[in-house]
Amino acid sequence: MGSLCPLLFRVNRLEPELITPGKPTPLETKLLSDIDDQVGIRFHYSVIMTYKNNPSMKGNDAVMVIKEALSRALVFYYPLAGRLREGPNRKLMVDCNGEGVLFIEANADVTLEQLGDTILPPCPHLEEFLFNPPGSDGILGCPLLLFQVTRLTCGGFIFGLRVNHTICDAVGLAQFLNAIGEMAKGADSPSIPPVWARELLNARDPPTITLPHYEYEQLLDSEGSFIIDQSDMAQRSFYFGPQQITALRKHLPPHLSTCSSFELITACIWKCRTLSLRLNPKDTVRLSCAINARGKPMDDLCLPLGFYGNAMGGPTVVSTVELVCASPLGYGVELVRKNKAQMGKEYMQSLADFFVIRGRPPPPMAWNVFVVSDNRHTGLGEFDVGWGRPVFAGLARAVLMLSFYVRENNQEEEFGTLVPICLPRMCLDRFEQELKRMILEHVEDVSK
Repeated sequence: MGSLCPLLFRVNRLEPELITPGKPTPLETKLLSDIDDQVGIRFHYSVIMTYKNNPSMKGNDAVMVIKEALSRALVFYYPLAGRLREGPNRKLMVDCNGEGVLFIEANADVTLEQLGDTILPPCPHLEEFLFNPPGSDGILGCPLLLFQVTRLTCGGFIFGLRVNHTICDAVGLAQFLNAIGEMAKGADSPSIPPVWARELLNARDPPTITLPHYEYEQLLDSEGSFIIDQSDMAQRSFYFGPQQITALRKHLPPHLSTCSSFELITACIWKCRTLSLRLNPKDTVRLSCAINARGKPMDDLCLPLGFYGNAMGGPTVVSTVELVCASPLGYGVELVRKNKAQMGKEYMQSLADFFVIRGRPPPPMAWNVFVVSDNRHTGLGEFDVGWGRPVFAGLARAVLMLSFYVRENNQEEEFGTLVPICLPRMCLDRFEQELKRMILEHVEDVSK
């Protein structure tokens, strides 16, 4: 997205409060799975959603509607109202104590129209619409979720949400939000009952690593190749609509011309990113794709409907800088397909075994690592508490080596894809130049 003029407005927030389950819930301890408690997801992720005014909801207050529905939904999802503890060997577990989730009520003297594209990632107003109460964002002993609902002067509202990633992925979160939406519309219970079943993603006995897990291996490369100054970081979102997708497909050989938009966009941004970093041509680069392990063709994993834990894996492919940069776009598409093909029951079981055997190592923090997550079909955009579907729904910002895909407009059947990229400013400028070179000249500007 292009640079935007600063927008000045004021947000008045009430003091954060704890929303607890509306009825007594079990006091117990629940273990997270060996996929949940990996070090690589011990962080909070932020989601932002925007809602228009709905005349049919006149007289209803979105803050009160969501707050009440949240309390009722927590009766069924009571572990989310607990706190994380760490046991022997750093094993995470939830103390289901009913302490509650954080909730902030707010008002802003601005309209949705005035906010315009500034609400899209990387949202410069995130701190206004999702305040971080001091001491609330730890992994252990802190609320697992933070909500902020901000009324706008146009009658619409902004719904901000922060989630401890170890407790659920985006698909699991969407399931919980759907339960809140159903409660807001008068349901007595969720249409899809929540299922804990975290033991299904635990290591085998005995654990046995059966596949390579390059996503966690510390590969040896040229000394200093990936040490880049992080003091001048920048973020920008890049738009891929029908014109851009059509233009990129013209780079592919016939046998790849029907590849998915995910495969095409991922190959494109991986190549442009690698080119922009100017790494040693002989060194390795890695691409990990976060892939959902639920449903077909993953039915043999037997995750039940209603499972809301982390069920994502990140299969990884490895290449050299030289090959990624010099090869046609189809080379990257083939590697993305190879990446996706690795996902299966054996991969997830081997990954859980890997964490237990290796002591849950952290993922490599280096610029030659790139992780992508497709959030266009997680279900987050279905969250409706009576005001209809959100205009925009998605993660708010990229994080260093992680980018994600979101719908530019959640209310249209045909939508463009936004991809936030986080890089040192000089590299980000080069990324944009490389991307423009790749898109045919008749597409005037891909960074809308």
